[in-house]
Amino acid sequence: MQKLTQAIAARTSQRFSYAWIVVGLIFLVLLTSAGIRATPSVMILPLEHEFGWNRSTISLVISFNIALYGLIGPFSAAAMQRFGIRPVVIGALALLSIGTALSTLMTMPWHMLLSWGLLVGSGTGVAANTLGATIVGRWFEQRRGLAMGLLTASAATGQMVFLPLMASMVGHFGWRSVAFLVATVAALAIPLVFLFLPERPSDVGLRRYGEAPDAPVEAAVANRNPLVIAFDALRRAVRIPDFWLLFFSFFICGLSTNGYIGTQFIAMCNDYGIDEVGGASILAAMGMLDLVGTTLSGWLSDRFNPRVLLFWYYGLRGLALIFLPYAFGLQYFGLTIFAVFYGLDWIATVPPTVRLANDVFGRLAAPIVFGWIVAGHQLGAATATTIAGYLRSTLGNYTLSSVLMGCACLIGAVLVLRIRGDQHATPVPVAA
Repeated sequence: MQKLTQAIAARTSQRFSYAWIVVGLIFLVLLTSAGIRATPSVMILPLEHEFGWNRSTISLVISFNIALYGLIGPFSAAAMQRFGIRPVVIGALALLSIGTALSTLMTMPWHMLLSWGLLVGSGTGVAANTLGATIVGRWFEQRRGLAMGLLTASAATGQMVFLPLMASMVGHFGWRSVAFLVATVAALAIPLVFLFLPERPSDVGLRRYGEAPDAPVEAAVANRNPLVIAFDALRRAVRIPDFWLLFFSFFICGLSTNGYIGTQFIAMCNDYGIDEVGGASILAAMGMLDLVGTTLSGWLSDRFNPRVLLFWYYGLRGLALIFLPYAFGLQYFGLTIFAVFYGLDWIATVPPTVRLANDVFGRLAAPIVFGWIVAGHQLGAATATTIAGYLRSTLGNYTLSSVLMGCACLIGAVLVLRIRGDQHATPVPVAA
């Protein structure tokens, strides 16, 4: 298997670096994970109708999924250092496939908690932005922002590819057909990872993209317990004020993206007479715009101050969310304005945040520390999903939720300007 990968790397390196093949493969893995994460948004209404579960109960289960997705991140990054990227990613894809397939048998809320909450939440926690950060740190010396932008954009592409199809399948074949679809896609990605993903550039006779030929070879990380690695990185990081600014700003990012719009937007559209396919199509359009916006954000992160970029991203997102309740009153014209501004900005915050994490904590420790920062992102997302579901059940609309999320983004825009970005490299022990 390694000889096959080496042969492919040798053939492609004559034209371009194998690092971009790795980016393409991980893009596919993250795209699959993003499609699976987006699936509950098209299942809220069908589950309400079939089982009589209220929106608050379903949102609580989705919140558990989102929170676990975030909390797994730092441990998955540490596990990749200890056991290797390939086996950890294959295990995550297996969990995603098994968890989504088992969900077709659920009849009680706790069944959904086990399948979508525990199994799928754990799998998506590995196939997440921490995986992208690990790949970028291991394979790139230059163009890190662009590579991270492309990998982050996979979440938008996952929505663009899957959501309209899933919404249509729910309408014609029921929600179980969607679960079988995403389970199959996750299973099909496993052999690709097994065959074509080396652990590091040196395994196929290469160096990191843009690395000088005479640069010292990267030392192997010590074989320590992943729990110890993850908590040790956290222990060192919490002493640095920039960690908390990154953590809480990313909490707000999660609050205002997949925790709110990502899970509630289709149901929100239904309140205004737009069916599931229409709502999913709008989300897909925003995903297409985010593919452009996040990739561009990665390119900008290689060239401009990431703090200034984050200020504009959070500020514009906040204004878009405050405008959202009024956008429905303006019909498709208002939703078009919202979709353009919010879509371009959806997860554009990730590349500059990863760059700041690398600047502050160093290349080796940054993926693990970024995993803890992503945990903040997903805790924010879980908070938003719970709050929005409760306010919708209580007030009958999402207006207050939109305003609260928008105001939180404006606070985030102020927070990121206080990040100093000074080097505080958090060392990762290496093997003797």
